[in-house]
Amino acid sequence: MTTFAGEGTSVVGYVRQLTSTDLSAAERLLRSDPVANCFIDARVRWAGLDPWRLGGDMWGYFDSDELTSLVYVGANLVPVAASPPARAAFADQLRTMPRRCSSFVGPGEEVLDLWRLLEPAWGPAREVRDDQPLLIMDSDPYLAGDEKVRRARASDLDVLVPACIAMFTEEVGVSPVRGGAGHAYRARIAELVDSGRAFVRIVDGRVEFKAEVGAASADACQVQGVWVAPELRGRGISVPAMASVVQMARESIAPVVSLYVNSYNHAAMKTYASVGFRPHGQFATVLF
Repeated sequence: MTTFAGEGTSVVGYVRQLTSTDLSAAERLLRSDPVANCFIDARVRWAGLDPWRLGGDMWGYFDSDELTSLVYVGANLVPVAASPPARAAFADQLRTMPRRCSSFVGPGEEVLDLWRLLEPAWGPAREVRDDQPLLIMDSDPYLAGDEKVRRARASDLDVLVPACIAMFTEEVGVSPVRGGAGHAYRARIAELVDSGRAFVRIVDGRVEFKAEVGAASADACQVQGVWVAPELRGRGISVPAMASVVQMARESIAPVVSLYVNSYNHAAMKTYASVGFRPHGQFATVLF
């Protein structure tokens, strides 16, 4: 057991990697907010706490032998219910090893404080996005959807993958297929298509709109990759298209649809409000 200093207070607790014996306690934490924790909750429901299947390690912070906080350490670093003493403890462990994640993402206060603690060892970041409203819908959209929006099919991949690459590069600032990752990226998009979690508006062989459900549990799902072809922006495509995505996702994937968006993206914020999304929390992302 290690003693960590909090904000003027000594806090006793310890960090260890979780095992299958911790699954019930981890699930209770994750499901305390299945919307904010959707990304990790979905993985744990599918893979348990096995690092190989989970795609990373799950660490827990224990206070008096009670699991009170989590952090997922994989391609992304994602805190869950991470209290100030837990963040200090996680940072103490993390700074002893090289950074392997490409981003931190999750509840804003937790992400930004972890980054404050780790920046001296892991910095600099390529970008810090400190204001990303987390939005939800648990009811029907305010307006009718676009009848041309449908689930993507395997036959769409040749036009869909380039649109996904364009969206990712525009949003994140780097290509998802750099370093020879093209085959793996196409396989990931194909997996979303096969699972019925990719949505498109394709006219005359061109993707005009697309979005994916990147994570889903029985309680909530998270939309990502929302994109309108640049030459069609400002023409009113996005609102009815997103209404269709929400309707289809709520009917067959999960009753609550969520997403997070950069607050400076005023067009996207306006679109989501017009569909019926409302605030649920605040996220932040640190990109490397």
